[in-house]
Amino acid sequence: MITGLMFRDSIIYAANNIANSRQALDALNIFPVPDCDTGTNMSMTIGAAAKEMAALPDDCTIEEASAQCASALLRGARGNSGVILSLIFRGFSKAFKGLKEAGSRDIANAFKEGVDAAYKAVMKPTEGTILTVIREAKDAAVEMAGIQDEPLEVAFAALQAAKAALAKTPELLPVLKKAGVVDAGGQGLILIFEGMESVWHNGVIVQPLDGTAGINPVSMPSKSTVANASDDIEFGYCSEFLIEKSSSAKEKDPLKLRAFLESIGDCVVVVDDNDIIKVHVHSNEPGNVIQSALKYGQLINIKIDNMRYQHANAEVGVKEGEKVIEPTVIEPENDYGFVAVCAGEGLEELFRDIGADVIVSGGQTMNPSTDDILNAVMRTPAKTVFVLPNNKNIIMAAEQAIPLAADREVRVLQTKTIPQGISAMLAFDDSCDADENQMTMMSAAQAVETAQVTFAARDSEIDGKEVHQGEIMGLCNGKIKFIGDSITEIAYKSADKLFKKNEHSLITVIYGEGVSEEEAVEVESRLEKKYGADVEISVVDGGQPIYYFIISVE
Repeated sequence: MITGLMFRDSIIYAANNIANSRQALDALNIFPVPDCDTGTNMSMTIGAAAKEMAALPDDCTIEEASAQCASALLRGARGNSGVILSLIFRGFSKAFKGLKEAGSRDIANAFKEGVDAAYKAVMKPTEGTILTVIREAKDAAVEMAGIQDEPLEVAFAALQAAKAALAKTPELLPVLKKAGVVDAGGQGLILIFEGMESVWHNGVIVQPLDGTAGINPVSMPSKSTVANASDDIEFGYCSEFLIEKSSSAKEKDPLKLRAFLESIGDCVVVVDDNDIIKVHVHSNEPGNVIQSALKYGQLINIKIDNMRYQHANAEVGVKEGEKVIEPTVIEPENDYGFVAVCAGEGLEELFRDIGADVIVSGGQTMNPSTDDILNAVMRTPAKTVFVLPNNKNIIMAAEQAIPLAADREVRVLQTKTIPQGISAMLAFDDSCDADENQMTMMSAAQAVETAQVTFAARDSEIDGKEVHQGEIMGLCNGKIKFIGDSITEIAYKSADKLFKKNEHSLITVIYGEGVSEEEAVEVESRLEKKYGADVEISVVDGGQPIYYFIISVE
């Protein structure tokens, strides 16, 4: 039988297992745009559950352990891969409800419930992904449970089937085959299952490698000590990671990074060691910490801890007595409110100017969790809160917050870019009801075409285009159309590609970090020279990281 203790420990060591391989898992991402990546998202998602598992007692039931795990995964889910992972374990929790221990048929049922939950959440399931891996694991578990009354054998059969399914993902998705890799989400799931199986079947505990964020069951300090420590914390997030310097950043001075980190936090350590920079900082802006560091190269061994949360919950996990600790809540006095996800001082100011109540700092390289978005919703003083994710990899995490906000209605608008979010908010009409506004706002968002200029984070080949790390890329509505060396040239070409005289009359040029106002004006002048009176052009200093330019055409 699988006990609650076994389940608890298996989650903890599964988190260690995927954390140990996070960098390799991130490298499976075949799209060259800088991203938070699958390994980081899945590792941070299950890491949130592992921290709460560590606080459970040894005599917990499998119902208690799986329910606690599912709750933590739901709130900690980051990116689409993290959300799907949380849904799989939500299914497990449903299957284990009312059980002290789980037998072979219970394990098979858990896989069935996990598959159902994951597939229902994805509007257009794609085979050759994590969904295929979990479905074939389920089929094997059900078959084994019919002939073998031993839960460990059922779990082992599911793992073996998952591995076989992963190996076949390149045959189901040609883009994977061309790149010579397997699906990253499926690989992440197997790393998690392998960590769990090592505890269940072999009794082998996966320990964290040096520099990774390992977790073990711990003895908790006294409640009074916890409370005092929590009250004294000025900067709530501890961020630690290594920067593997990129060739283009070799000449950059790490002292500038240190100066920036000291301006937003304390306990700053920036150690420059040839090709590696070691960073440690306490701040209230972990997203900005990550984004500033990415200018120097790719990040490895990332660890971000919420120190206030750890202290507040150290004695009893997520509970204080029988009362679940809730996020800060502001009474919903207004009819409507808005939460927007973005990064960059200029963009944050812009969204506030057009009506956003709360800004969630995040985006392409730091996907906020469901809990981050929920906390923002609860700080919005409105009965109906519209959430604008402004990134396709944040939409699913935002949607998981909908049932968690008990005293207000949450409506997630599926905005995939910053310009879509801006247009959606500008289309809001407070004389209309929520349904009308949602339709109008999404219609406005979908009418926007977006160009983005960024750098290639890795060598790749997409749609027949060979891309080398460090090259400048122009994306039109998410697809790479231009590759070159000049930021302004690529920005002009990308905007020109989207603009159609008979359909469009407005271009907005949002320039970000690493771009001067003069360069933005250069792009504006070239567009004005070509289109003259046919176009109205606005230039905005967004201050966004990662994207040198974000350009909208309407």
